[in-house]
Amino acid sequence: MRVAVMTAGSRGDIAPYTGLAHGLAEAGHEVTVATHGTFGPLVRATGAGFQPLPVDPRAELESEKGRALHDSHSGPGKLVQLARMARELVGEMAPPLVALARESDVLLLSSSLAPLGRAIGAGLGVPTMGVYLQPLHPTAAFGPSVLGGRSFGPVGNRLAGHAVNAAVEQIFADTVRTTARDLLGLPGGVLRRGGLRHAGRRARERRHWPVQHGFSPVVVPRPRDWRPGLSVCGYWWPYDPPRARLPAYVEKFLAAGPPPVFVGLGSATVPDPEATSDLLVRALRAAGLRGVVQRGWAGLRTRDAGGELLTVDEVPHALLFPRMAAVVHHCGAGTTAAGLRAGVPAVPVPVQFDGGFWARRLVSLGVAPSAVPLRELTAERLATALTAATRSPAYAERARRLAELLRAEDGTGAVAAALERLG
Repeated sequence: MRVAVMTAGSRGDIAPYTGLAHGLAEAGHEVTVATHGTFGPLVRATGAGFQPLPVDPRAELESEKGRALHDSHSGPGKLVQLARMARELVGEMAPPLVALARESDVLLLSSSLAPLGRAIGAGLGVPTMGVYLQPLHPTAAFGPSVLGGRSFGPVGNRLAGHAVNAAVEQIFADTVRTTARDLLGLPGGVLRRGGLRHAGRRARERRHWPVQHGFSPVVVPRPRDWRPGLSVCGYWWPYDPPRARLPAYVEKFLAAGPPPVFVGLGSATVPDPEATSDLLVRALRAAGLRGVVQRGWAGLRTRDAGGELLTVDEVPHALLFPRMAAVVHHCGAGTTAAGLRAGVPAVPVPVQFDGGFWARRLVSLGVAPSAVPLRELTAERLATALTAATRSPAYAERARRLAELLRAEDGTGAVAAALERLG
C-alpha cells in the first residue's frame, strides 16, 4: 500500500512520525513522509520517501510574529496568535500535499494538517486516517490539551473542546476552498469543513473518521465519552539508525562523573535566551548537579559554567535520556514520551500549548514532583524541584515501572493493523 504520512510543525511534531514511517515500511508498505524541507535528513534516514513542504518553522517562530507568542500570558491568547500565523502559511503547503495524495493509496494525517488533508483525500477519493500526538477531541475528562489541559468542569471541558476544534477548522477554511477549486477542480459547495459531501465509498469514514493516538493509554487513558473510531494505541518512537551513537565528547562527559541532569526546551523559543541560560546554570549549581544542556531553538548555553555542565545540539534522546538522573524539559509530546521511555524522573517546565497538559500528566503519574512553568521559573524553584526529583527514590522507581509498561506496547503495529482495516 502506498502510504503518505503528512505532518507539519517543529521537530517534536515530526520525529515520532519517522519511527511510524519506518515501522510501516518494515511491514511492507511504501511510505512517503510530507513535511518541511528542513527535516529532510531526519526523514531520509528512515529509508522512507520524502515530500518537502515549504515554510521553515524555526524561522517563523523567530520572526516578529513568532516572537509575539511570548506577549500573550494565556493559552487561548497564544492559540489565537498561532492561528493567525498558520492561516497565512497553510496555503503554501497545499500544492505538494495534493501532488503526493494523487500518488497515494491512503493518507495518514497529523493534527497539524488534518483539516486540509481530509479535504484533499475526500476530493480525490483517497481514504484518510488521523495519527495524532495529542488528545484533541472534546471530552468531559479534561480541558483541551492545546490550552494546557486545565479542567473547566465536565460540561465546560466539552464546550471548550468543541470551540477549539471549530477554531482549528476555521484556520483551514479558506485554503480548503481554494484547494478544492484550483487544485482539485471541484465545483463550489462540494467541500464543506474539510469533508466531502459525497455519496461514494467513503461513507463509513465520514461517520466515524478513524484516529490513532500515538501515546500510551497508561499515560492518558482513553476518555469514556469519546466516539467510536478514536483509539489510543501507544507511542511511535522516533527512528534512530542502528549505528547511532552519542558523540565522543558527550560520552567523555558522562564518564567523568555521576549521572547528570538533562535540560532542554526543544523547539520552544524564549524571549531572553541569555537570562534563561543563566537561570538554568544557577539552578543546577544550587542543586549540586551536573548538567547536559541542549541548545535547541531557545539558544541555551553553558558558557563559562565550568566542567560540570555541557552544552549539546541535537542528540538521540533514546540514547541520552536513560543515562540521566532526571530530565528537565518543555513538555512537548515527543520529549515527554522520550523521558517516560527512558524511565527517569522529570521536572516539567511547560512553555505553551499542550505543555501544561503533559506536565499535569507527569505529576499525576508520580514521575515528577511538580511543574514549574517557564513564566514562573526561578533558579530557586527549579533547584528545589531538581533536588526532589533526583534525591527521592520514589520518583525514579515509578518512572522505571512506567517505562517497563511502555516497552510492552506496540503503537506502530496498531497503526499497521488499522491500515489493513481501512484498505
